[in-house]
Amino acid sequence: MYTLEILARRLRLGSQTMAYPRGPAPSLPDRHGGALRLDSARCTPGCTACADVCPTAAIQVGATTVLDQGRCLFCGACHEQCGTGAIQPTGDHRLAVRHLADLRIGGDYGAELRRAEAMGSELRSLLGRSLKLRQVSAGGCNACEADLNVLGTIGWDLGRFGIQFVASPRHADGLVLTGPVTDNMRLGLEKTWAAIPGPKIAIAVGACALSGGPYGSQTAGLHGAPGTDIPFDLYIAGCPPHPLTILEGILRLLGKVPGIDT
Repeated sequence: MYTLEILARRLRLGSQTMAYPRGPAPSLPDRHGGALRLDSARCTPGCTACADVCPTAAIQVGATTVLDQGRCLFCGACHEQCGTGAIQPTGDHRLAVRHLADLRIGGDYGAELRRAEAMGSELRSLLGRSLKLRQVSAGGCNACEADLNVLGTIGWDLGRFGIQFVASPRHADGLVLTGPVTDNMRLGLEKTWAAIPGPKIAIAVGACALSGGPYGSQTAGLHGAPGTDIPFDLYIAGCPPHPLTILEGILRLLGKVPGIDT
């Protein structure tokens, strides 16, 4: 009788896992503004208000204004200070790119970032159905790491896509980097990468991994992904990136997001 009650309760609960990507993506919380949009044509000549308040020097003002979302902490100070509405949060969770330069917006870069394309068909055929990842925190604060952990919960269920985090790099198909890559962790990170058998992929998650984070421009001992010899295949911006941002980026790389090259 007790077993029947358990089964009945389980049937009433139904599936607790989100339908995405086959269904609509859940909305980001209000405090998470998502990707930014920059219309340089709306900037007032000579105005540096947004750059003056940026804590990571992510905004450069010259002939046109350029914002690097790889350095951005998405604190909101820039668009709060912008009197013309040139910088606006879009609420879009999609912040994954194949090249760091694609995270720059404004001027010749365009108003919005260029989103990641799927990796080549040969790698997709090898890794698309079963992808094992070794995560390395190279000096992070544990915020990005926490959001990676969320992907393993019942609401997200990363395993339904054949994606799993493993303990040993010898069992992995790829590396996930979080943290700013401190001097003390740089060698360990590169040894982990060397221990992963090929073919393999590398993914950098969060502002610290992409640019060194809040102190990247001020501290010589922080390197970020660009300061390593690892050829990264995917960069996911955010501080920290929302779990949906991370999931979408990985699925986009694997060609599992509807509407992109599969």
